[in-house]
Amino acid sequence: HVQLVESGGGLVQPGGSLRLSCAASGSIFSINAMGWYRQAPGKQRDLVARIILDGSTNYADSVKGRFTISRDNAKNTVYLQMNSLKLEDTAVYYCYADGLGGYTDPRPFASWGQGTQVTVSS
Repeated sequence: HVQLVESGGGLVQPGGSLRLSCAASGSIFSINAMGWYRQAPGKQRDLVARIILDGSTNYADSVKGRFTISRDNAKNTVYLQMNSLKLEDTAVYYCYADGLGGYTDPRPFASWGQGTQVTVSS
């Protein structure tokens, strides 16, 4: 079983910055993709940014040029640097990871974190 623990959310003014972190732990054989999704009240959960093992990334159009995703494979950790935050970035941000879990008989896994609140408000 693979667990994801997020940190770094909070309250920030428009134009400010936050950095989210998500660490994966447990019986991890390999991690393929890690990413961040967000869900605002009354809306569906949408992709914010995703990074795969070779370092390639993709972003939601609404965050391109403002957010940067990165990962530290040695630490099984993914980061989301959020700059120039806007009111509409307010949401619960969820970390996601998939890959192979277990050491003796690796099986596919897909895990979600518990979510961290990001509030952009003046």
